[in-house]
Amino acid sequence: MKIIVDMNLPPKLAESLSERGMEAVHWFAIGAPDAKDTEIMEYARDNNYIVLTYDLDFSTILSVTHGLKPSVVQVRVQRFHAEQGVESIVSALLQSEEALEKGAILSVDVKKSRLRVLPL
Repeated sequence: MKIIVDMNLPPKLAESLSERGMEAVHWFAIGAPDAKDTEIMEYARDNNYIVLTYDLDFSTILSVTHGLKPSVVQVRVQRFHAEQGVESIVSALLQSEEALEKGAILSVDVKKSRLRVLPL
């Protein structure tokens, strides 16, 4: 599973995911910090990444375009830098891996996650 961590989340999150065996990169390491969401989505789709973000715009883009890829994971964990937040994200990613590979939107918080298969 390849993950792009959006600019609105800290680079440390990409490091934490990598430490747990996931291929994760922060957008800052591969793209312009002021890139439009559509540019990030295009890069993710073309390079088979999942977008991990705190931003609702990515789901809106998928909804409006009836897109199938890239999958989007919306973080709803207030203290995502805390160990519990990272573990919640990792757990949800692993449980939803098959759907995310095909195309889905996953919303994650500390207590639960919600998965919607694409297209919406």
